[in-house]
Amino acid sequence: MDWSIRPEEQVLWPASVLAGVVMCGAVYETTRQISYCCFKCYDGLSPMQKVEWNNRGFSTFHALVVAAVSFYVVMVSGLFSEDVNNGIIIDRKSWLSDSMFGVSIGYFLTDLAMILWYFPSLGGKEFLLHHGLSMYAICLALFSGKAHMYILMVLFTEATTPFVNLRW
Repeated sequence: MDWSIRPEEQVLWPASVLAGVVMCGAVYETTRQISYCCFKCYDGLSPMQKVEWNNRGFSTFHALVVAAVSFYVVMVSGLFSEDVNNGIIIDRKSWLSDSMFGVSIGYFLTDLAMILWYFPSLGGKEFLLHHGLSMYAICLALFSGKAHMYILMVLFTEATTPFVNLRW
């Protein structure tokens, strides 16, 4: 298996991971500000409940973005179309799938850091296992350059996350 990293990937991957971390911080703060201004009940939450609420904000935002990008790359872009003669499907990838994987790694790292910081209030051992396995699978696809379609299909299932986050 060829694990060589191309020069453009040496910039794209860390930049997209950083973008994912920054996205989480920005959406966390935006969720806090909007909730404070628009929802009277937000002020009545305990500090830990506010952290959980704001955490769900960036979790939902990541889920919507990753589901939309995954759907586009798999179903619309034509990258994985059988009509395209670009070799076998398992070897196909794009800068957009690489970028989305990096952003997702940034999200999982940020969420994992918050889970560990507030452990076990934001999630228990099952969340640690979920985040660890997710990052492992995404990194494996990034470094090998293979199975992007399958990881994108798994990331599309993040579309259910907003419904999970609605339980309060």
